[in-house]
Amino acid sequence: MRKNSIKNTRVNMEVQRELSEIIRLGIKDPRIHPMTSVVAVEVTPDLKYCKAYISVLGDEEASKATIQGLKSAEGYVRRELARRINLRNTPELKFILDQSIEYGVTMSRLIDEVTQGIQEDDDEKGMEEDKEEL
Repeated sequence: MRKNSIKNTRVNMEVQRELSEIIRLGIKDPRIHPMTSVVAVEVTPDLKYCKAYISVLGDEEASKATIQGLKSAEGYVRRELARRINLRNTPELKFILDQSIEYGVTMSRLIDEVTQGIQEDDDEKGMEEDKEEL
């Protein structure tokens, strides 16, 4: 099975859906932030390993605590995944904090600030040119 095969894509989607549900409803650990989502899942073609990219809406401390909580509940999550999805092998899970959403928001804010600064500079130049014409 190739990495980009249709079967692998379907397995990734199914694992992502079930992982999201297990994290949202199954785990009672107080360290896990309520606004936690599974952004993406990559299951290896041999179904032995799985990287789950987790996004947390909150500060950096909440993100670290959530990842720690997920790592401590890894056995439970894997057992639930095996119960819910019929796969030849239940993949070994690795939770990775995904900060791409936060990075995108930060970059968007910086672009807006630069754009606003350019507009203000243009407005000031326009006022100076109007004064010179008078």
